[in-house]
Amino acid sequence: MDEETTGAARPRRDFYGRRHGKSLRPNQRRHLAELLPRLSVPLDPAPVDLARLFGSERPVWLEIGFGGGEHLAHQALANPGVGLIGCEAFVNGVAMALNQIEEAGIEPAGIKRDLPGAAPEATPPPPAGNVRIHAGDARDLLDALADACLSRVFLLYPDPWPKARHARRRFTSVENLAVLARVMAPGAELRVATDIPGYVEHTREAIAAVPELFETVARDTAAPWSDWHRTRYEAKAIREGRAPNYLSFLRRG
Repeated sequence: MDEETTGAARPRRDFYGRRHGKSLRPNQRRHLAELLPRLSVPLDPAPVDLARLFGSERPVWLEIGFGGGEHLAHQALANPGVGLIGCEAFVNGVAMALNQIEEAGIEPAGIKRDLPGAAPEATPPPPAGNVRIHAGDARDLLDALADACLSRVFLLYPDPWPKARHARRRFTSVENLAVLARVMAPGAELRVATDIPGYVEHTREAIAAVPELFETVARDTAAPWSDWHRTRYEAKAIREGRAPNYLSFLRRG
């Protein structure tokens, strides 16, 4: 990945992939205008204060590239004691996930969150629910997180970049694994789901290159995790005859 740093500023990176798709519907625009600001993760000052972000000390999981948000919403509902951060740079995906969050009641719409009787300058409480959103490049969020703050990371159906000349754009590069390792607590799990055999091979090779950081969990990679929730992308892959692979790795330490 290419990046450029100026002074103390966060690195400026090239981003590969779509930011926008079809025109947004009015309800999607409303979610982006009203719900996203309540759920966004502030990157400054760094490191992000996760206890304040979620209103309490709790385990925090990260999903990188949540697509339409089906899995993110499922995990949030199934694990109310866990804080979940979802990263997605594709605006249409963010809008779909916000709709999932609202419909599931994880973050009800229209709730006024001013403290009763509080002075105008008082710091407002964190939003309800246990999901927060970073609508941008996951690497920018990772830069802003504290060391060893995550207990699980999901990387579900990342862009495979199948052409050899684009291999360095794959998220499971040695460089990105080192960044992930910094923010993952010892024993934290990295889950990778993909329907591309070449991506499986690439990921295993990258993990093998950093044995001091990660170990591979021995499991049937054709079997989904017990708490798995199928995404719309996975359903499409299966319809088109591609087999999912479910890989797990643990942070050493």
